[in-house]
Amino acid sequence: MSDRFRWGTAVLALVTVALAALWALPFAWTLLTSLKPESETTEVPLRWLPSEFTVEAYRSVLSTPDIWIWLLNSVFTAGTVTVLVVLLASTAAYGFSRTDFRGRRALLAFVVAGVLVPAEVLIVPLFDEMVFLGLVDTPWGVILPQVVLPAMVYILKVFFDGVPRELEEAAIVDGASRWRIYWRIVLPLSRPVLAAVAIFTFITTWNNFLWPFIVTADPATMTLPVGLATVQGSYGVRYAEVMATVVIAGLPLLLLFVLFQRQIVRGIAHTGLAGR
Repeated sequence: MSDRFRWGTAVLALVTVALAALWALPFAWTLLTSLKPESETTEVPLRWLPSEFTVEAYRSVLSTPDIWIWLLNSVFTAGTVTVLVVLLASTAAYGFSRTDFRGRRALLAFVVAGVLVPAEVLIVPLFDEMVFLGLVDTPWGVILPQVVLPAMVYILKVFFDGVPRELEEAAIVDGASRWRIYWRIVLPLSRPVLAAVAIFTFITTWNNFLWPFIVTADPATMTLPVGLATVQGSYGVRYAEVMATVVIAGLPLLLLFVLFQRQIVRGIAHTGLAGR
């Protein structure tokens, strides 16, 4: 039994190393290419290391006048979407988990079905709606369509189902209202899954390119991925600058993961336990 366990551990370790290499190699290539002189990015045969390291590509990208505006727009958009998703999704999930009303199952099935709908299918009706509301080329035109995330409602609903009802019953006996129970008891007990939902939502919103690209045309309202794409489009294909923009756009997410990796792992673990 111990030999099988050792062999299994060794195989898992090899698989982990292989998967880590599959992720690390492209990232290393991106970083090294961004530090090459532009003339060396298209050399044949390709070389991993440049003849000399240079940050000229980063200087060129960071000298774009609007890049700091795009960065602030991305921070504001991703942060606002994250806060709204956590509040609205947790409220809806708690309602589905703890209240019984007519049509509850049908409505929950409708919400879960929303997970199966590709976001691209909704682009045209969402854009028409933003035009009708006068929100095209505005921050809220970028934010509001991204607030509706049925998957997060379902994840939180499954977690809330695992929270002991006895705690709430005791609070009701003490005279606590439903809202007070939700705010003072359920949410504090749900911090791990709420942290995971918040982090995943922030990452998804930060990386979202399609919807901000469609709903914004003014550089003052663009997010970072859209703004950097327009810069590359105006200068043509300059591979060192392309890789530099990728590194710049990815650094906040890498920092976020390094700072909150424990919360991410705990949130996934708690969600999985609640769903068993």
